[in-house]
Order: sequence, then C-alpha cells, then structure tokens
Amino acid sequence: MRHATTPRRWRSGTEPRFARSDLKLRFLLSLIFIPVFVLMTAAFALFAALAKPTSTPPRDTLIGFAAFCFALTVVACVDLYVVIRRRRVEL
Repeated sequence: MRHATTPRRWRSGTEPRFARSDLKLRFLLSLIFIPVFVLMTAAFALFAALAKPTSTPPRDTLIGFAAFCFALTVVACVDLYVVIRRRRVEL
C-alpha cells in the first residue's frame, strides 16, 4: 500500500513560506505610540497621586492602569529597538 506524500500542513492563499513583518509600519507605530503611552502613564500616575480614599475610580485601579501603560511603553520601546536593529542588518 502506498502512503500519501501530501504535506501535513496545508497552506492557503499565496503567502510566502517565510513571511516578514513590515518594518516601516512597525517603526511608524512605535514612534507614534511611545509618546502616547508615556503620557498616559504620567496622567494615570498623577490621577492616582491626587485621588482621595473615597474617589471613583479607586486609587488602586488608577495605579493598575498606570502600570499597564508603562508595560505597553516598554513593549513599544523594545519593538522599536528590534526594528532599528533589523533595518540596519537587512538594508
């Protein structure tokens, strides 16, 4: 009995086998969103510092939002570093 020689994974469409991301778009998005996330982090931290114990939303929620925005800032900065390094190597 003959075994089928078809690949185990089927690819649909005409995408390349080893697709790369658009470095220009990632560079532009990082440049746009790093300042946005920094400003949001500062704003939430300021609101948390000025929040009273009885205010709504609670101070812990504002601190959580500030921490989340800070994490997004770090991710955007790391992505910008990776994009710049890959553009130097590839171009």
